[in-house]
Amino acid sequence: MSNPTSMQPILVDGRWVQAQAPEGSFHAFDPSQGKELDAHDYPISGWADLDAMLDAGQRAAAAMATLPGERIGAFLDAYAAAIEARADALVETAHRETGLPLEGRLRNGELPRTTGQLRQAANAARDGSWARPTIDTAADLRSMLRPLGGPVLVLGPNNFPFAFNGISGGDFAAAIAAGNPVIAKAHPAHPHTSLLLAEAALEALQSSGLPSGAVQMFFHTSNELGLRVVADPRTAAVAFTGSRPAGMAIKAAADAAGTPAYLEMSSVNPVFVLGGALRERGAAIAAELAASCAMGAGQFCTRPGVTVLPPGADADAFVQEMQRLTAATPAGVLLTPRSPQLVAEAVNALRDAGAELLAGGEIADTAGYAFQPTLLKVSGSRFIEAPRALQNEAFGQVSLLVLSESQAQLQQIAQALEGNLTGTIYSDTGGADDAEYDALAPALRHRVGRLINDRMPTGVAVSSAQNHGGPYPSTGHPGFTAVGIPASLLRFAALHSYDHVRQERLPIALRDANPTGSLVRLVDGQLTTADL
Repeated sequence: MSNPTSMQPILVDGRWVQAQAPEGSFHAFDPSQGKELDAHDYPISGWADLDAMLDAGQRAAAAMATLPGERIGAFLDAYAAAIEARADALVETAHRETGLPLEGRLRNGELPRTTGQLRQAANAARDGSWARPTIDTAADLRSMLRPLGGPVLVLGPNNFPFAFNGISGGDFAAAIAAGNPVIAKAHPAHPHTSLLLAEAALEALQSSGLPSGAVQMFFHTSNELGLRVVADPRTAAVAFTGSRPAGMAIKAAADAAGTPAYLEMSSVNPVFVLGGALRERGAAIAAELAASCAMGAGQFCTRPGVTVLPPGADADAFVQEMQRLTAATPAGVLLTPRSPQLVAEAVNALRDAGAELLAGGEIADTAGYAFQPTLLKVSGSRFIEAPRALQNEAFGQVSLLVLSESQAQLQQIAQALEGNLTGTIYSDTGGADDAEYDALAPALRHRVGRLINDRMPTGVAVSSAQNHGGPYPSTGHPGFTAVGIPASLLRFAALHSYDHVRQERLPIALRDANPTGSLVRLVDGQLTTADL
């Protein structure tokens, strides 16, 4: 490893090397203090680095396509163990670089979630049933999902230094489990955390015997070169989690080149609170909403950004309680130097669109990066008139209350929503809201990936039944999830069909007679347990 005061190396084809002719460098920051964190310089890679990674990734893809699932599973398990062996250094570094709490969030929450999803991906790689082997003996046609044949570019966000990191998160785990190499871009908000993770990944790669180019990482590059990698014919697919402007630029470059791109962009995650729920437990729901908005300083992709209320005195009381709770909530730490200004611009855009400020609305007067917890309100009619402007995501502790003027208008508001990751409906536990729920839910269902009842959307359970995706523009495609194994693997696979191919030339899972092992296959419309 290089001297701490020199440029940090990048991971290329199984080796730590100095960037070739970097286009500059950057430093990490302590967002809680608003200061540069240390003397480490991180390179902004030029094309020579990226070109070398693409070549190595292509070589690794050819080798990985021949590996058994056991070998890939062994890497993922070894990587999870290597992360756990570095747990103290990882959580302390991530805490310094993000300001996220050591306990509760990083050590006890996000780190075990990360190792858990790596191990789930390992099990999926070994099991192989995610590949959906299908045999039609009458037509002598067989098909199954196979790796893409090139490296997957993974770009993680700033708000989850472990669980969504490009070098360790769910997209990484899914791409590897499906048999693809990964080129990861570290996020500038937590570069040393990413370096420590990459060290653990390289250790696991070497112990498990994966190709040297199976896992590579660079820290940063220019927007122009990043889009060039997206469009390069050697790039098999792109996985991105981040802002809508960046996601849309990636989508345009990927679409022009025909590169599959799976994008999680922005979402305001609407919450509808029906009249019976307000009468029954309005103050309790307000407390849940305020806590959910404050979690992680509002920097969750599933933060409830828009709450829709029915007309009446109970809604007025809810607004007053939310105003009190918001004003009493301390400002949380934002992740980057630009974050406070970006939140300010988003809040100003909501006000320009007709929203009334009820609390907060200013950059917080603290040492670190922070914005005052902020509450706004707008009428239902105005929301319907300017839905796009009033669904502008403010990535912080910002909440917009939409006050509908009739029960029928609730459905009109739902129909005016853009695509979202989640949508929530709170209703009376005794059934008083059932008719309103039945009228509202169908309109909301087609605008969200995950429909929720009676709980806030913040947080995403790692479950095989999970959908962390949704209609455009929350993601680039409504048919895929970024969380949930085995479904998340399907993004990084191609459907290969074999027509009258001789038995000995088929993948083992598609042969009529196989060696030992087991795999669920679909044969002539019937599920069978086949030998592997």
